[in-house]
Amino acid sequence: MYLKIALSIIIGYLFGSLNGSLIIGKVFYKKDIRKHGSGNAGTTNTLRILGKNAAIAVIVIDILKGIIACVIGGLLVGNIETFGYIGMYFAGLAAVIGHNWPIFFSFKGGKGVLTTFTVMLYISPIPALICLGIFIIVVAFTRYVSLGSIVAAAFWPLISFIFNLPITLIILGIFMVALIIVRHKENIVRLINRTEKKLSFKKTI
Repeated sequence: MYLKIALSIIIGYLFGSLNGSLIIGKVFYKKDIRKHGSGNAGTTNTLRILGKNAAIAVIVIDILKGIIACVIGGLLVGNIETFGYIGMYFAGLAAVIGHNWPIFFSFKGGKGVLTTFTVMLYISPIPALICLGIFIIVVAFTRYVSLGSIVAAAFWPLISFIFNLPITLIILGIFMVALIIVRHKENIVRLINRTEKKLSFKKTI
């Protein structure tokens, strides 16, 4: 069992390291997205720098890698009494870590918001969709994508308790929330200083 869990983690991390923003930027636009805009290898920065088509491609890649990691982890380990689909959980977490610190791109990746959402959506759809709703509301009213991500993530532990999710999944979620907040530390400073860039709906719709 432990060997299969370890294998799930490795596979999840490698899939997570396939950062969509960096792949699309370098292959099709000859740009390292980390050297432009906010410097983040994520969907929002891709949208601002490379446009809607590139951002859509990034979304597809980052969603697929999260799902594939979870599927493989679930198939390898299966459902273990008390712990649930722990292989799936660990593979999903590893995919997020891989996205943030990708081995294929000098360990400099994104912030893991979309990959985290994908993993949680696959594992626990309704709580994840509630968090998505919170994200959309915050961004719609403030136009701060970073604030929407942070607030939606912060609500996950409460929502997971309300839906009585397995304790292993709750702990996993809390760890992922911590990763999102840590990766947004610079955004938090800019939000406090009111220097954070807002999402322009006119440019992106």
